[in-house]
Amino acid sequence: MPGKIRQYFRDRKDDAQDYAGNRGVIGKFVAVVLLVYLVVAVVMGMYWSSEPEAFSVREHTRAVANDMQREPITGFATTVTMIRIAETLLDKPGGYITNDIFPPGLWLDNMPSWEYGVLVQLRDLSRAMRRDISRSQSQSAEDPDLIIAEPQFHFDSASWAIPSTEAEYRRGITALKRYLDRLSNPGQANAQFFARADNLNNWLGDLETRLGSLSRTLGESVGKASVSEAVANVDSDNPLTEETGGGDIKTEWAKIDDVFYEARGSSWALLHIFRAIEVDFRKVLQDKNAISSVKQVIIELEGAQGDMWSPVILNGSGFGVLANHSLTMAAYLSRANAAISDMRDLLSRG
Repeated sequence: MPGKIRQYFRDRKDDAQDYAGNRGVIGKFVAVVLLVYLVVAVVMGMYWSSEPEAFSVREHTRAVANDMQREPITGFATTVTMIRIAETLLDKPGGYITNDIFPPGLWLDNMPSWEYGVLVQLRDLSRAMRRDISRSQSQSAEDPDLIIAEPQFHFDSASWAIPSTEAEYRRGITALKRYLDRLSNPGQANAQFFARADNLNNWLGDLETRLGSLSRTLGESVGKASVSEAVANVDSDNPLTEETGGGDIKTEWAKIDDVFYEARGSSWALLHIFRAIEVDFRKVLQDKNAISSVKQVIIELEGAQGDMWSPVILNGSGFGVLANHSLTMAAYLSRANAAISDMRDLLSRG
Protein backbone atom coordinates (compact mmCIF):
# COMPACT_ATOMS: atom_id res chain seq x y z
CA MET A 1 0.00 0.00 0.00
CA PRO A 2 2.72 2.55 0.87
CA GLY A 3 4.39 1.77 -2.46
CA LYS A 4 1.16 2.46 -4.34
CA ILE A 5 0.78 5.76 -2.52
CA ARG A 6 4.31 6.81 -3.42
CA GLN A 7 3.72 5.79 -7.04
CA TYR A 8 0.50 7.79 -7.09
CA PHE A 9 2.24 10.98 -5.95
CA ARG A 10 5.09 10.41 -8.39
CA ASP A 11 2.55 10.15 -11.20
CA ARG A 12 0.84 13.34 -10.05
CA LYS A 13 4.22 15.09 -9.93
CA ASP A 14 5.06 13.96 -13.46
CA ASP A 15 1.65 15.16 -14.68
CA ALA A 16 2.21 18.56 -13.06
CA GLN A 17 5.64 18.85 -14.69
CA ASP A 18 4.19 17.90 -18.08
CA TYR A 19 1.39 20.45 -17.65
CA ALA A 20 3.85 23.16 -16.67
CA GLY A 21 6.03 22.28 -19.64
CA ASN A 22 3.07 22.42 -22.00
CA ARG A 23 2.05 25.79 -20.58
CA GLY A 24 5.58 27.07 -21.14
CA VAL A 25 5.57 25.90 -24.76
CA ILE A 26 2.14 27.46 -25.38
CA GLY A 27 3.24 30.70 -23.72
CA LYS A 28 6.35 30.89 -25.89
CA PHE A 29 4.29 30.16 -29.01
CA VAL A 30 1.77 32.91 -28.16
CA ALA A 31 4.61 35.35 -27.44
CA VAL A 32 6.24 34.59 -30.81
CA VAL A 33 2.92 34.99 -32.63
CA LEU A 34 2.26 38.34 -30.92
CA LEU A 35 5.77 39.55 -31.72
CA VAL A 36 5.44 38.60 -35.39
CA TYR A 37 2.01 40.26 -35.51
CA LEU A 38 3.35 43.48 -34.01
CA VAL A 39 6.28 43.57 -36.44
CA VAL A 40 3.97 42.97 -39.41
CA ALA A 41 1.50 45.57 -38.12
CA VAL A 42 4.25 48.18 -37.73
CA VAL A 43 5.58 47.54 -41.26
CA MET A 44 2.05 47.62 -42.71
CA GLY A 45 1.31 50.80 -40.76
CA MET A 46 4.35 52.50 -42.27
CA TYR A 47 3.27 51.42 -45.75
CA TRP A 48 -0.32 52.47 -45.20
CA SER A 49 0.83 55.88 -43.97
CA SER A 50 2.44 56.73 -47.32
CA GLU A 51 0.55 59.47 -49.15
CA PRO A 52 -0.68 58.77 -52.70
CA GLU A 53 1.30 60.35 -55.51
CA ALA A 54 -0.17 63.17 -57.57
CA PHE A 55 -1.49 62.18 -60.99
CA SER A 56 -1.74 64.02 -64.31
CA VAL A 57 -5.31 65.27 -64.72
CA ARG A 58 -4.96 65.77 -68.47
CA GLU A 59 -3.53 62.29 -69.08
CA HIS A 60 -6.15 60.68 -66.86
CA THR A 61 -8.93 62.59 -68.64
CA ARG A 62 -7.68 61.48 -72.05
CA ALA A 63 -7.38 57.86 -70.86
CA VAL A 64 -10.94 57.76 -69.47
CA ALA A 65 -12.33 59.43 -72.61
CA ASN A 66 -10.59 56.84 -74.79
CA ASP A 67 -11.88 53.96 -72.65
CA MET A 68 -15.43 55.33 -72.86
CA GLN A 69 -14.97 56.24 -76.53
CA ARG A 70 -16.33 59.70 -75.77
CA GLU A 71 -15.28 63.23 -76.54
CA PRO A 72 -13.91 65.00 -73.41
CA ILE A 73 -16.41 67.86 -73.46
CA THR A 74 -16.65 70.67 -70.92
CA GLY A 75 -17.06 69.21 -67.45
CA PHE A 76 -15.43 65.88 -68.32
CA ALA A 77 -12.10 66.66 -66.66
CA THR A 78 -13.66 67.91 -63.41
CA THR A 79 -15.98 64.91 -63.11
CA VAL A 80 -13.36 62.25 -63.82
CA THR A 81 -11.01 64.01 -61.40
CA MET A 82 -13.65 63.89 -58.66
CA ILE A 83 -14.13 60.18 -59.34
CA ARG A 84 -10.36 59.53 -59.27
CA ILE A 85 -9.98 61.45 -55.98
CA ALA A 86 -12.81 59.47 -54.37
CA GLU A 87 -11.45 56.15 -55.64
CA THR A 88 -7.97 57.01 -54.37
CA LEU A 89 -9.50 57.70 -50.96
CA LEU A 90 -10.87 54.14 -50.88
CA ASP A 91 -8.29 52.17 -52.89
CA LYS A 92 -4.93 53.59 -51.76
CA PRO A 93 -2.55 51.34 -49.74
CA GLY A 94 -4.50 50.10 -46.73
CA GLY A 95 -7.77 51.30 -48.21
CA TYR A 96 -9.92 53.71 -46.22
CA ILE A 97 -8.41 53.82 -42.71
CA THR A 98 -10.50 56.34 -40.74
CA ASN A 99 -13.09 53.75 -39.71
CA ASP A 100 -10.65 50.90 -38.94
CA ILE A 101 -11.23 49.19 -35.59
CA PHE A 102 -8.23 46.83 -35.68
CA PRO A 103 -4.46 47.44 -35.85
CA PRO A 104 -2.58 48.77 -37.66
CA GLY A 105 -5.28 51.12 -38.93
CA LEU A 106 -6.51 51.69 -35.39
CA TRP A 107 -3.09 53.03 -34.36
CA LEU A 108 -2.66 55.43 -37.25
CA ASP A 109 -3.74 59.06 -36.95
CA ASN A 110 -1.87 60.91 -39.71
CA MET A 111 -3.54 59.09 -42.60
CA PRO A 112 -7.10 59.51 -41.22
CA SER A 113 -6.38 63.26 -40.97
CA TRP A 114 -5.14 63.22 -44.57
CA GLU A 115 -8.30 61.38 -45.62
CA TYR A 116 -10.47 63.94 -43.86
CA GLY A 117 -8.76 66.80 -45.69
CA VAL A 118 -9.43 65.11 -49.03
CA LEU A 119 -13.00 64.31 -48.02
CA VAL A 120 -13.80 67.93 -47.11
CA GLN A 121 -12.77 69.14 -50.56
CA LEU A 122 -14.69 66.32 -52.23
CA ARG A 123 -17.80 67.23 -50.24
CA ASP A 124 -17.53 70.93 -51.04
CA LEU A 125 -17.10 70.34 -54.77
CA SER A 126 -19.92 67.79 -54.95
CA ARG A 127 -22.20 70.33 -53.25
CA ALA A 128 -21.15 73.03 -55.72
CA MET A 129 -21.76 70.63 -58.61
CA ARG A 130 -25.26 69.85 -57.40
CA ARG A 131 -26.18 73.38 -56.33
CA ASP A 132 -24.63 75.56 -59.06
CA ILE A 133 -22.47 74.03 -61.76
CA SER A 134 -25.00 71.52 -63.12
CA ARG A 135 -27.89 74.02 -63.14
CA SER A 136 -28.55 76.78 -65.66
CA GLN A 137 -30.38 79.02 -63.17
CA SER A 138 -31.83 79.04 -59.66
CA GLN A 139 -35.19 77.67 -60.83
CA SER A 140 -33.80 74.77 -62.87
CA ALA A 141 -34.02 71.16 -61.64
CA GLU A 142 -31.12 69.49 -59.87
CA ASP A 143 -29.31 66.64 -61.60
CA PRO A 144 -30.73 63.27 -60.41
CA ASP A 145 -27.34 61.60 -60.03
CA LEU A 146 -25.73 64.55 -58.25
CA ILE A 147 -28.68 64.50 -55.84
CA ILE A 148 -27.43 61.04 -54.84
CA ALA A 149 -23.69 61.70 -54.99
CA GLU A 150 -23.58 64.82 -52.81
CA PRO A 151 -25.20 63.35 -49.66
CA GLN A 152 -23.32 60.07 -50.06
CA PHE A 153 -19.99 61.85 -49.61
CA HIS A 154 -21.43 63.57 -46.53
CA PHE A 155 -22.07 60.21 -44.87
CA ASP A 156 -20.40 59.59 -41.49
CA SER A 157 -16.67 59.17 -42.18
CA ALA A 158 -16.12 56.79 -39.23
CA SER A 159 -18.91 54.23 -39.73
CA TRP A 160 -17.45 50.73 -40.09
CA ALA A 161 -20.57 48.58 -40.46
CA ILE A 162 -24.26 48.59 -41.39
CA PRO A 163 -23.69 50.57 -43.51
CA SER A 164 -19.98 51.03 -43.92
CA THR A 165 -18.46 54.33 -44.97
CA GLU A 166 -16.79 52.66 -47.96
CA ALA A 167 -20.10 51.30 -49.28
CA GLU A 168 -21.80 54.69 -49.04
CA TYR A 169 -18.92 56.51 -50.74
CA ARG A 170 -18.89 53.94 -53.55
CA ARG A 171 -22.56 54.71 -54.13
CA GLY A 172 -21.51 58.33 -54.58
CA ILE A 173 -18.79 57.30 -57.04
CA THR A 174 -21.29 55.21 -59.01
CA ALA A 175 -23.67 58.17 -59.19
CA LEU A 176 -20.84 60.39 -60.48
CA LYS A 177 -20.04 57.81 -63.16
CA ARG A 178 -23.68 57.82 -64.29
CA TYR A 179 -23.59 61.62 -64.43
CA LEU A 180 -20.36 61.47 -66.46
CA ASP A 181 -21.90 58.95 -68.87
CA ARG A 182 -24.95 61.15 -69.45
CA LEU A 183 -22.83 64.30 -69.69
CA SER A 184 -20.57 62.90 -72.40
CA ASN A 185 -23.27 60.99 -74.31
CA PRO A 186 -24.44 63.05 -77.32
CA GLY A 187 -27.73 61.16 -77.30
CA GLN A 188 -28.61 62.32 -73.77
CA ALA A 189 -29.03 66.05 -73.25
CA ASN A 190 -30.29 65.88 -69.66
CA ALA A 191 -26.88 66.24 -67.95
CA GLN A 192 -25.29 69.67 -67.92
CA PHE A 193 -22.08 71.36 -66.79
CA PHE A 194 -22.17 75.16 -66.91
CA ALA A 195 -18.61 76.51 -66.81
CA ARG A 196 -19.64 80.05 -65.89
CA ALA A 197 -17.79 82.65 -63.85
CA ASP A 198 -20.51 82.91 -61.20
CA ASN A 199 -20.62 79.14 -60.65
CA LEU A 200 -16.86 78.99 -60.19
CA ASN A 201 -16.89 82.06 -57.98
CA ASN A 202 -19.45 80.54 -55.61
CA TRP A 203 -17.26 77.48 -55.01
CA LEU A 204 -14.15 79.64 -54.64
CA GLY A 205 -15.92 81.64 -51.94
CA ASP A 206 -16.45 78.50 -49.87
CA LEU A 207 -12.89 77.40 -50.53
CA GLU A 208 -11.51 80.75 -49.41
CA THR A 209 -13.00 80.29 -45.94
CA ARG A 210 -11.74 76.69 -45.77
CA LEU A 211 -8.16 77.66 -46.55
CA GLY A 212 -8.33 80.68 -44.26
CA SER A 213 -9.36 78.45 -41.36
CA LEU A 214 -6.66 75.89 -42.14
CA SER A 215 -3.97 78.57 -42.37
CA ARG A 216 -5.05 80.03 -39.05
CA THR A 217 -5.03 76.64 -37.32
CA LEU A 218 -1.62 75.78 -38.75
CA GLY A 219 -0.26 79.12 -37.52
CA GLU A 220 -1.49 78.36 -34.01
CA SER A 221 1.14 75.63 -33.72
CA VAL A 222 3.38 78.27 -32.09
CA GLY A 223 0.56 80.18 -30.42
CA LYS A 224 -1.22 83.33 -31.56
CA ALA A 225 -3.00 86.10 -29.72
CA SER A 226 -6.77 85.99 -29.79
CA VAL A 227 -8.20 88.67 -32.09
CA SER A 228 -11.45 88.84 -30.11
CA GLU A 229 -9.58 89.42 -26.85
CA ALA A 230 -7.33 92.02 -28.47
CA VAL A 231 -10.38 93.93 -29.72
CA ALA A 232 -12.05 93.68 -26.32
CA ASN A 233 -8.99 95.25 -24.68
CA VAL A 234 -8.96 98.34 -26.92
CA ASP A 235 -9.62 101.56 -25.00
CA SER A 236 -11.83 103.58 -27.34
CA ASP A 237 -11.68 106.68 -25.11
CA ASN A 238 -7.90 106.93 -24.99
CA PRO A 239 -6.14 105.57 -28.09
CA LEU A 240 -2.73 106.22 -26.50
CA THR A 241 -3.40 103.79 -23.68
CA GLU A 242 -1.26 100.71 -23.93
CA GLU A 243 -3.33 97.66 -24.83
CA THR A 244 -3.11 94.58 -22.66
CA GLY A 245 -2.99 91.40 -24.71
CA GLY A 246 -5.04 88.33 -23.95
CA GLY A 247 -3.92 84.74 -23.71
CA ASP A 248 -2.46 82.97 -26.72
CA ILE A 249 -4.41 80.38 -28.70
CA LYS A 250 -2.20 77.36 -29.31
CA THR A 251 -2.82 74.01 -30.95
CA GLU A 252 -2.49 71.07 -28.58
CA TRP A 253 0.81 69.26 -28.94
CA ALA A 254 -0.91 65.97 -29.81
CA LYS A 255 -3.03 67.66 -32.52
CA ILE A 256 -0.26 69.42 -34.44
CA ASP A 257 0.40 66.48 -36.80
CA ASP A 258 -3.36 65.95 -37.30
CA VAL A 259 -3.83 69.55 -38.46
CA PHE A 260 -0.77 69.31 -40.70
CA TYR A 261 -1.93 66.15 -42.47
CA GLU A 262 -5.45 67.47 -42.87
CA ALA A 263 -3.88 70.41 -44.72
CA ARG A 264 -1.77 67.99 -46.80
CA GLY A 265 -4.89 66.05 -47.78
CA SER A 266 -6.80 69.21 -48.66
CA SER A 267 -3.94 70.57 -50.77
CA TRP A 268 -3.54 67.19 -52.55
CA ALA A 269 -7.21 67.15 -53.55
CA LEU A 270 -7.24 70.85 -54.49
CA LEU A 271 -4.15 70.49 -56.65
CA HIS A 272 -6.01 68.05 -58.93
CA ILE A 273 -9.28 69.98 -58.79
CA PHE A 274 -7.60 73.20 -59.93
CA ARG A 275 -5.82 71.36 -62.74
CA ALA A 276 -9.25 70.14 -63.88
CA ILE A 277 -10.74 73.61 -63.53
CA GLU A 278 -7.95 74.95 -65.71
CA VAL A 279 -9.21 72.59 -68.43
CA ASP A 280 -13.00 72.92 -68.10
CA PHE A 281 -13.16 76.63 -67.26
CA ARG A 282 -10.40 77.64 -69.70
CA LYS A 283 -12.61 79.93 -71.80
CA VAL A 284 -14.04 81.94 -68.89
CA LEU A 285 -10.62 82.13 -67.23
CA GLN A 286 -9.13 83.56 -70.42
CA ASP A 287 -12.00 86.03 -70.84
CA LYS A 288 -11.51 87.26 -67.26
CA ASN A 289 -7.68 87.28 -67.47
CA ALA A 290 -7.61 84.84 -64.52
CA ILE A 291 -5.33 82.16 -65.99
CA SER A 292 -2.32 83.52 -64.13
CA SER A 293 -4.21 83.32 -60.82
CA VAL A 294 -5.06 79.67 -61.42
CA LYS A 295 -1.42 78.96 -62.29
CA GLN A 296 -0.34 80.67 -59.06
CA VAL A 297 -2.75 78.55 -57.01
CA ILE A 298 -1.44 75.37 -58.65
CA ILE A 299 2.18 76.36 -58.01
CA GLU A 300 1.50 76.96 -54.30
CA LEU A 301 -0.42 73.70 -53.94
CA GLU A 302 2.42 71.83 -55.62
CA GLY A 303 4.77 73.37 -53.08
CA ALA A 304 2.50 72.19 -50.26
CA GLN A 305 2.97 68.64 -51.56
CA GLY A 306 6.75 68.69 -51.23
CA ASP A 307 8.51 65.54 -50.02
CA MET A 308 8.62 65.01 -46.25
CA TRP A 309 12.16 64.20 -45.12
CA SER A 310 11.43 64.22 -41.42
CA PRO A 311 9.84 61.15 -39.74
CA VAL A 312 7.91 63.47 -37.41
CA ILE A 313 6.23 66.86 -37.78
CA LEU A 314 8.65 69.39 -36.33
CA ASN A 315 7.25 72.29 -34.35
CA GLY A 316 10.11 74.72 -33.84
CA SER A 317 9.37 78.29 -32.93
CA GLY A 318 8.83 80.74 -35.75
CA PHE A 319 12.41 82.04 -35.70
CA GLY A 320 14.05 79.15 -33.85
CA VAL A 321 16.70 76.61 -34.80
CA LEU A 322 14.32 73.77 -35.70
CA ALA A 323 11.96 73.83 -38.66
CA ASN A 324 8.23 74.31 -38.20
CA HIS A 325 6.36 72.26 -40.77
CA SER A 326 3.00 73.74 -39.81
CA LEU A 327 4.17 77.31 -40.53
CA THR A 328 5.66 76.19 -43.85
CA MET A 329 2.35 74.62 -44.86
CA ALA A 330 0.47 77.71 -43.66
CA ALA A 331 2.66 79.89 -45.89
CA TYR A 332 1.81 77.84 -49.00
CA LEU A 333 -1.91 77.79 -48.24
CA SER A 334 -1.98 81.51 -47.44
CA ARG A 335 -0.37 82.36 -50.78
CA ALA A 336 -2.79 80.03 -52.56
CA ASN A 337 -5.65 81.73 -50.75
CA ALA A 338 -4.38 85.15 -51.79
CA ALA A 339 -4.33 83.99 -55.42
CA ILE A 340 -7.89 82.71 -55.02
CA SER A 341 -8.97 86.12 -53.71
CA ASP A 342 -7.43 87.76 -56.79
CA MET A 343 -9.11 85.18 -58.97
CA ARG A 344 -12.53 85.86 -57.43
CA ASP A 345 -12.07 89.58 -57.98
CA LEU A 346 -11.31 89.01 -61.67
CA LEU A 347 -14.24 86.62 -62.13
CA SER A 348 -16.68 89.06 -60.55
CA ARG A 349 -15.83 91.84 -63.01
CA GLY A 350 -18.06 92.37 -66.01
